[in-house]
Amino acid sequence: MTLRSRVFGLFPALWLVAVLALVLYVAAVPGLWSLLALLAVVYLLPVAAFRVHQAIWPLAEGRSRIDAPGYSPWWGGHQFQVMYSAFPALEAALRLVPGLYSAWLRLWGSRVGQGVYWTPLVEITDRSLLEIGDGVVFGHRVACFGHLIKRRNDGLVLYVRRIRIGAGALLGASSRLGPGARIDAGVVLPLLTDVGVGRRIRKGE
Repeated sequence: MTLRSRVFGLFPALWLVAVLALVLYVAAVPGLWSLLALLAVVYLLPVAAFRVHQAIWPLAEGRSRIDAPGYSPWWGGHQFQVMYSAFPALEAALRLVPGLYSAWLRLWGSRVGQGVYWTPLVEITDRSLLEIGDGVVFGHRVACFGHLIKRRNDGLVLYVRRIRIGAGALLGASSRLGPGARIDAGVVLPLLTDVGVGRRIRKGE
Protein backbone atom coordinates (compact mmCIF):
# COMPACT_ATOMS: atom_id res chain seq x y z
CA MET A 1 0.00 0.00 0.00
CA THR A 2 1.38 3.39 -1.00
CA LEU A 3 1.85 6.31 1.38
CA ARG A 4 -0.96 8.11 -0.46
CA SER A 5 -3.27 5.15 0.17
CA ARG A 6 -2.41 5.18 3.87
CA VAL A 7 -3.06 8.91 4.15
CA PHE A 8 -6.47 8.71 2.48
CA GLY A 9 -7.25 5.66 4.61
CA LEU A 10 -7.22 7.96 7.64
CA PHE A 11 -10.06 10.10 6.28
CA PRO A 12 -13.01 8.13 7.77
CA ALA A 13 -11.51 8.25 11.27
CA LEU A 14 -10.70 11.96 11.02
CA TRP A 15 -14.20 12.62 9.68
CA LEU A 16 -15.70 10.77 12.65
CA VAL A 17 -13.62 12.80 15.11
CA ALA A 18 -14.72 16.04 13.44
CA VAL A 19 -18.38 15.00 13.52
CA LEU A 20 -18.24 14.05 17.21
CA ALA A 21 -16.49 17.32 18.06
CA LEU A 22 -19.17 19.31 16.26
CA VAL A 23 -21.95 17.33 17.95
CA LEU A 24 -20.47 18.40 21.30
CA TYR A 25 -20.15 21.96 20.01
CA VAL A 26 -23.81 22.03 18.94
CA ALA A 27 -24.80 20.76 22.39
CA ALA A 28 -22.68 23.43 24.09
CA VAL A 29 -23.49 26.30 21.70
CA PRO A 30 -26.83 25.54 20.10
CA GLY A 31 -27.76 27.66 17.13
CA LEU A 32 -28.17 27.80 13.39
CA TRP A 33 -24.49 28.27 12.55
CA SER A 34 -23.24 25.43 14.70
CA LEU A 35 -25.89 23.13 13.21
CA LEU A 36 -24.97 24.18 9.65
CA ALA A 37 -21.31 23.50 10.43
CA LEU A 38 -22.21 20.00 11.61
CA LEU A 39 -24.26 19.28 8.48
CA ALA A 40 -21.48 20.61 6.27
CA VAL A 41 -18.94 18.23 7.80
CA VAL A 42 -21.35 15.27 7.73
CA TYR A 43 -22.42 15.69 4.10
CA LEU A 44 -20.41 18.29 2.18
CA LEU A 45 -16.83 17.70 3.34
CA PRO A 46 -16.61 14.12 1.97
CA VAL A 47 -18.14 15.17 -1.36
CA ALA A 48 -15.74 18.10 -1.71
CA ALA A 49 -12.77 15.88 -0.88
CA PHE A 50 -13.95 13.29 -3.39
CA ARG A 51 -14.33 15.84 -6.19
CA VAL A 52 -10.85 17.26 -5.57
CA HIS A 53 -9.46 13.72 -5.53
CA GLN A 54 -11.26 12.96 -8.81
CA ALA A 55 -9.78 16.05 -10.43
CA ILE A 56 -6.25 14.99 -9.52
CA TRP A 57 -6.54 11.19 -9.70
CA PRO A 58 -9.58 10.40 -11.89
CA LEU A 59 -11.22 7.02 -11.52
CA ALA A 60 -10.90 4.93 -14.70
CA GLU A 61 -13.37 2.18 -15.53
CA GLY A 62 -12.09 -1.30 -16.28
CA ARG A 63 -9.70 -3.76 -14.66
CA SER A 64 -6.68 -2.94 -12.55
CA ARG A 65 -4.54 -4.43 -9.79
CA ILE A 66 -5.56 -2.99 -6.45
CA ASP A 67 -2.47 -4.46 -4.75
CA ALA A 68 -0.04 -3.20 -7.40
CA PRO A 69 2.88 -0.93 -6.37
CA GLY A 70 1.12 2.11 -7.83
CA TYR A 71 -1.79 4.07 -6.38
CA SER A 72 -5.39 2.97 -7.04
CA PRO A 73 -7.69 6.02 -7.50
CA TRP A 74 -10.67 3.82 -6.60
CA TRP A 75 -9.18 3.20 -3.15
CA GLY A 76 -8.89 6.89 -2.34
CA GLY A 77 -12.37 7.66 -3.66
CA HIS A 78 -13.77 4.79 -1.62
CA GLN A 79 -12.40 6.26 1.62
CA PHE A 80 -14.56 9.38 1.18
CA GLN A 81 -17.70 7.23 0.94
CA VAL A 82 -17.20 4.36 3.36
CA MET A 83 -18.71 6.28 6.29
CA TYR A 84 -22.15 6.23 4.66
CA SER A 85 -21.99 2.45 4.44
CA ALA A 86 -20.97 2.27 8.10
CA PHE A 87 -23.78 4.66 9.09
CA PRO A 88 -26.55 4.03 6.50
CA ALA A 89 -29.05 6.17 8.43
CA LEU A 90 -27.22 9.28 7.21
CA GLU A 91 -28.26 8.60 3.62
CA ALA A 92 -31.62 7.04 4.55
CA ALA A 93 -32.59 10.43 6.03
CA LEU A 94 -31.91 12.10 2.67
CA ARG A 95 -34.33 9.74 0.94
CA LEU A 96 -37.22 11.03 3.04
CA VAL A 97 -37.21 14.29 1.08
CA PRO A 98 -38.30 13.89 -2.58
CA GLY A 99 -35.46 14.64 -4.96
CA LEU A 100 -32.84 15.19 -2.27
CA TYR A 101 -31.05 11.85 -2.59
CA SER A 102 -30.91 12.17 -6.38
CA ALA A 103 -29.32 15.60 -5.94
CA TRP A 104 -26.87 14.07 -3.47
CA LEU A 105 -25.74 11.46 -6.02
CA ARG A 106 -25.34 14.15 -8.67
CA LEU A 107 -22.91 15.94 -6.34
CA TRP A 108 -20.77 12.80 -6.40
CA GLY A 109 -20.81 12.73 -10.20
CA SER A 110 -23.63 10.33 -11.06
CA ARG A 111 -26.21 11.17 -13.71
CA VAL A 112 -29.69 10.84 -12.22
CA GLY A 113 -32.91 11.73 -14.02
CA GLN A 114 -36.06 13.34 -12.67
CA GLY A 115 -38.74 11.63 -10.58
CA VAL A 116 -36.56 8.75 -9.36
CA TYR A 117 -38.05 7.01 -6.31
CA TRP A 118 -35.70 5.68 -3.64
CA THR A 119 -36.86 3.49 -0.78
CA PRO A 120 -35.05 4.27 2.50
CA LEU A 121 -32.87 1.13 2.60
CA VAL A 122 -31.35 1.26 -0.90
CA GLU A 123 -27.59 0.59 -0.84
CA ILE A 124 -25.21 2.42 -3.18
CA THR A 125 -21.51 1.70 -2.73
CA ASP A 126 -20.04 3.77 -5.59
CA ARG A 127 -21.88 7.08 -5.70
CA SER A 128 -20.19 8.40 -8.83
CA LEU A 129 -20.87 5.36 -11.01
CA LEU A 130 -24.59 5.56 -11.78
CA GLU A 131 -26.57 6.60 -14.85
CA ILE A 132 -30.29 6.57 -14.06
CA GLY A 133 -33.10 7.65 -16.34
CA ASP A 134 -36.30 9.47 -15.41
CA GLY A 135 -38.95 7.77 -13.31
CA VAL A 136 -36.92 4.78 -12.11
CA VAL A 137 -38.25 3.03 -8.98
CA PHE A 138 -35.84 1.40 -6.53
CA GLY A 139 -37.49 -1.30 -4.42
CA HIS A 140 -36.74 -2.15 -0.80
CA ARG A 141 -33.07 -3.06 -0.18
CA VAL A 142 -31.96 -2.79 -3.80
CA ALA A 143 -28.15 -2.68 -3.92
CA CYS A 144 -25.86 -1.25 -6.61
CA PHE A 145 -22.17 -2.17 -6.59
CA GLY A 146 -20.03 -0.29 -9.09
CA HIS A 147 -16.91 -2.27 -8.22
CA LEU A 148 -15.83 -5.86 -7.69
CA ILE A 149 -12.59 -7.23 -6.19
CA LYS A 150 -11.46 -10.78 -6.89
CA ARG A 151 -8.36 -12.70 -5.94
CA ARG A 152 -6.45 -14.06 -8.91
CA ASN A 153 -3.22 -16.04 -9.02
CA ASP A 154 -1.21 -12.86 -9.42
CA GLY A 155 -3.03 -10.83 -6.75
CA LEU A 156 -6.19 -8.78 -6.22
CA VAL A 157 -7.99 -7.60 -9.35
CA LEU A 158 -10.33 -4.60 -9.17
CA TYR A 159 -13.10 -4.21 -11.74
CA VAL A 160 -14.91 -0.86 -11.93
CA ARG A 161 -17.80 -0.07 -14.27
CA ARG A 162 -20.71 2.36 -14.33
CA ILE A 163 -24.24 0.96 -13.74
CA ARG A 164 -26.88 2.14 -16.22
CA ILE A 165 -30.63 2.03 -15.60
CA GLY A 166 -33.04 3.19 -18.28
CA ALA A 167 -36.07 5.45 -17.78
CA GLY A 168 -39.14 3.93 -16.20
CA ALA A 169 -37.42 0.78 -14.94
CA LEU A 170 -38.66 -0.82 -11.73
CA LEU A 171 -36.14 -2.70 -9.61
CA GLY A 172 -37.73 -5.36 -7.41
CA ALA A 173 -36.97 -5.60 -3.71
CA SER A 174 -33.56 -6.98 -2.70
CA SER A 175 -32.24 -7.02 -6.26
CA ARG A 176 -28.48 -6.57 -6.65
CA LEU A 177 -26.69 -4.93 -9.56
CA GLY A 178 -23.00 -5.52 -10.18
CA PRO A 179 -20.48 -3.32 -11.99
CA GLY A 180 -21.40 -2.73 -15.63
CA ALA A 181 -24.98 -3.91 -15.16
CA ARG A 182 -27.40 -2.37 -17.63
CA ILE A 183 -31.18 -2.28 -17.21
CA ASP A 184 -33.04 -1.11 -20.30
CA ALA A 185 -35.85 1.43 -20.17
CA GLY A 186 -39.17 0.09 -18.93
CA VAL A 187 -37.78 -3.17 -17.54
CA VAL A 188 -39.53 -4.61 -14.47
CA LEU A 189 -36.86 -6.49 -12.54
CA PRO A 190 -38.39 -9.28 -10.43
CA LEU A 191 -37.89 -9.64 -6.69
CA LEU A 192 -34.44 -10.89 -5.58
CA THR A 193 -32.85 -10.59 -9.03
CA ASP A 194 -29.07 -10.58 -9.30
CA VAL A 195 -27.68 -8.77 -12.33
CA GLY A 196 -24.07 -9.85 -12.65
CA VAL A 197 -20.99 -8.09 -13.93
CA GLY A 198 -21.61 -6.52 -17.34
CA ARG A 199 -24.99 -8.17 -17.80
CA ARG A 200 -27.73 -6.39 -19.74
CA ILE A 201 -31.46 -6.88 -19.06
CA ARG A 202 -33.69 -6.01 -22.00
CA LYS A 203 -37.39 -5.34 -21.87
CA GLY A 204 -39.38 -8.53 -22.42
CA GLU A 205 -36.68 -10.93 -21.22
